[in-house]
Amino acid sequence: MSGIGAPVRRLEDERFLTGRGCFVDDLLPPGTAFAHVLRSPHAHARIQRIDTAAARAASGVLAVLTGDDVVREGIGALPCAAFPEAGFRPLQPILAIDKVRHVGEAVALVVAETSSQAADAAELIEVDYVPLPAVTLEDAQASAAPRVWDEARDNVSFRLERGDQAAVARAFASAAHVTRVSVAYPRASANPIEPRAVLAFKDTLWTSAQSPFQVREVLASVFGMPQTELRVVVPDVGGAFGMKSQVYPEEALVLWAARKLERPVKWTASRSESLAADMHGRSQIAEAELALDANGRATALRVSVTIDLGAYLGHHAGVAPNNAAISYTNTYDVPLIHTVVHACFTNTSVVGPYRGTAKPEATYVTERLFDKAARELGIDVVEMRRRNLIPASAMPYRTPGGYVFDSGEFAAVLDKALELADWQGFARRRTESERRGKRRGIGLALHCQRAGSQSERMEIRVAQDGSLALHVGTLSTGQGHETAFAQMISSWLSVPLEKVRLVQGDTDKLLYGRGTYAQRSMNAGGSSLKLAADEVVRKGKRFAGWLLEADAADIEFEAGVFRVKGTDRQLSLTDVARRAYASPGVPAELGIGLDGAGSHPGPNNFPNGCMVCEVEVDVDTGRVELVALAAVDDVGAVVNPLTLEGQLHGSIAQGLGAVLLEELVYERESAQLLTGSFVDYAMPRADDLPEIRAGLHLVPTKTNLLGVKGGSEAGNVGVPPAVVHAIVDALSPFGVTDVPLPATPQRVWRLLTPRPA
Repeated sequence: MSGIGAPVRRLEDERFLTGRGCFVDDLLPPGTAFAHVLRSPHAHARIQRIDTAAARAASGVLAVLTGDDVVREGIGALPCAAFPEAGFRPLQPILAIDKVRHVGEAVALVVAETSSQAADAAELIEVDYVPLPAVTLEDAQASAAPRVWDEARDNVSFRLERGDQAAVARAFASAAHVTRVSVAYPRASANPIEPRAVLAFKDTLWTSAQSPFQVREVLASVFGMPQTELRVVVPDVGGAFGMKSQVYPEEALVLWAARKLERPVKWTASRSESLAADMHGRSQIAEAELALDANGRATALRVSVTIDLGAYLGHHAGVAPNNAAISYTNTYDVPLIHTVVHACFTNTSVVGPYRGTAKPEATYVTERLFDKAARELGIDVVEMRRRNLIPASAMPYRTPGGYVFDSGEFAAVLDKALELADWQGFARRRTESERRGKRRGIGLALHCQRAGSQSERMEIRVAQDGSLALHVGTLSTGQGHETAFAQMISSWLSVPLEKVRLVQGDTDKLLYGRGTYAQRSMNAGGSSLKLAADEVVRKGKRFAGWLLEADAADIEFEAGVFRVKGTDRQLSLTDVARRAYASPGVPAELGIGLDGAGSHPGPNNFPNGCMVCEVEVDVDTGRVELVALAAVDDVGAVVNPLTLEGQLHGSIAQGLGAVLLEELVYERESAQLLTGSFVDYAMPRADDLPEIRAGLHLVPTKTNLLGVKGGSEAGNVGVPPAVVHAIVDALSPFGVTDVPLPATPQRVWRLLTPRPA
């Protein structure tokens, strides 16, 4: 069995595991020169002078470029595409001009015969900086805060507001109980296994990205060229997580240098460069309140959120603030909501989309409110959820934030998760942990994330021998599209997996594609592929009708065979494809060849689930260990259970990192980056994860042709609140009611000091 739903091992894995993957850094055309970026050591400073004479004279140096060259040659800047109607919207220069605004900002580019020569020459560049006061998110809105942009009135780029403020205020005034939480969600770095890399030569740019057509569009605007004059190729990508959805200065710089030198130029980021200059994620501060009636039913929710944009607007700067404004009610029936979001500039690296993009933060706030309210009111935490869950009978359900949940059975998902986790048997496990000197706690969290975003286009080309090339607008960055799309074709056209080839990431081989993000590939991409397959069948029926001397309406297609209905007269898909390319005798109206294209709008749908976590806390050291995790998910329909499980495990690891380990830290007073290497920035390891018990409760969506919802964000949305709830449960005898993120041993230990007698 190899079609939809089969547990097919990933076809691409043999290539990757045997070292035959092709990543940007693997490419080395003859005559390649190497680029090195000189970066600012200051978070905020005025550039008085840059002296490049010594660097230009250094051994092997081919070019040195600075902001003065950008101005002199009229090179454009990087725009922000996702931005609300009103606000301060500056462009990001590809090299600093007059000022630097964050540690790691690109100040100069050196190109030399070798990478070591370029790096050595960069050290010879003399830059006279005049340091200026810097600001981080904690103080960005203070009246006396340093301004990141002198041209702006303050550090707020834009403000978003959703909901009925007056109605929410009335609900709070009449509430029987109000629960409040304050949440500082830490800044994170994606840290994919493959760092960013760029290679350019003549009219072609190779880059590790998520959306090649977006890169082409932006760079064409930067250099004032027609888009068709630039080819962007994205080969294999070793992870992206939203971070590679940004168009970066280095892509423009390498292309610029290659065009000037008329030879290949290559740049690959070091890990320290990545931590300083990659687009970061998360970084929010939220103040939230939940109003409840006397029966523990929510009546209103209001949130004030400050979101970090960094020093510049990323290409999708408005996405996280918008998601923050509308995502808070989660799986709960909250009648009223009022949210205010302030998107602020800070003297830090750009902040933008990162796996879930504000949905994990919003879910965390909502779940913390309901869990804390249950404890304050003396209501069982499970019962509190039951009283407030949106019932299946309410679907489709419009949230107060504006989402429309098309389907979902949240109560059934909760019940399955509790059973899978053996919630009723927890007391026995707690007693056993206490016997070993550990405090054990259990916590749960429900989650419901938006999936799907924007339309997509897919194309199928059938060769004369019946093999297929799928020219897909999506782009796999590790999700396993090569396998999943081949399984779909196997189901629909009965073509063996080995006869299906995936073509992606090349603007010269595709008409258009939006790339991969927001759990959209199986939703919009898969549906578009189904429409393309239908078009192949439709054209095949016309050819088969001509060949079999029957009307196309009398041709049926099943199991890879075109057959005249009610007869044994038939032709295989391969037979039809071969004849479709024949030169003489084919009627002109049938055209040439067998192919099909399809596009689908990819509307939103809402995968959801429930996580139940158990932790053990060492009260002497503050160390938290995740010892059990059960997850039940509604992904609508399953294309491949193996790859779905892999997505779940990966997202759980990222969620665990967010709640226990990961935090990019900038010093509050100076905005200096304090976590500039993996010595300082901790990430989860295999031994940090317990055995994961996973289950499914599938409610197919009708928003797309496959019924799929999305399966890549469950863990990083659901794990953080579930783990914190488990920690609070473990430590509630010590008076602990909340835990800061990430819950490092030091922070947990401080919550326990001094301990009660």
